[in-house]
Amino acid sequence: MPPTVTPHYTLPKFNIRVEDLSHPGAVLFFDNVQPALALKDAVLASFTHLYTPKTVPTHVKLITLVLRSMDGVAYTFGSHTDKEIHFSLDYIKASEHRARDEILGVLVHEVVHCFQYNGKDQCPGGLIEGIADFVRLHAGYAPPHWQAAGGDRWDAGYDRTAYFLDWIEKHNGEGTVQKINQLMKDRKYTEYVFIEATGHGVDKLWKMYCALLDKKSPKLTPN
Repeated sequence: MPPTVTPHYTLPKFNIRVEDLSHPGAVLFFDNVQPALALKDAVLASFTHLYTPKTVPTHVKLITLVLRSMDGVAYTFGSHTDKEIHFSLDYIKASEHRARDEILGVLVHEVVHCFQYNGKDQCPGGLIEGIADFVRLHAGYAPPHWQAAGGDRWDAGYDRTAYFLDWIEKHNGEGTVQKINQLMKDRKYTEYVFIEATGHGVDKLWKMYCALLDKKSPKLTPN
């Protein structure tokens, strides 16, 4: 069997800014990861799980990682070409018991936001976050507390939507989530992207998924 050939990608430039090197979160960060390598791997995870070598976007020229004390976990913003990821040093300190995997997982999630499509800004936030966590899941950085769960909304976001997308990927074949992302590149989002990508509406897919989860759930038996 011939060796797998890794496609050659043009990667953006990476910068890092640390607002407090003495912060325990900063010490943990540099003790656990190499920033340039971590960002490169996060970009490659985004390319691998959301694109093909022919569709990989090349518009992002610079990703700046800012480590600072703040509430929350992380967020990403920027222009078409320059992106900035702010990552909470306080959160890194609070994740000390699994610092490396949590740092790498958050970086994958945020880097996805640098590259994913959003249906001309019409895509539901829950789907945006779910796609980012889908890539994080497939990159191998799902936290221990994540679990598949049903409920009333398929677009609740984050791990709930990520596991739903993971089921869609398994049910409809590898590359389905890539297709959903690609369908949101040059046109406004509508739920029709799910019909185009899977042949089913998203509400039907969600009902199928929830029924499967219910079937797998342990049933209580009367005494």
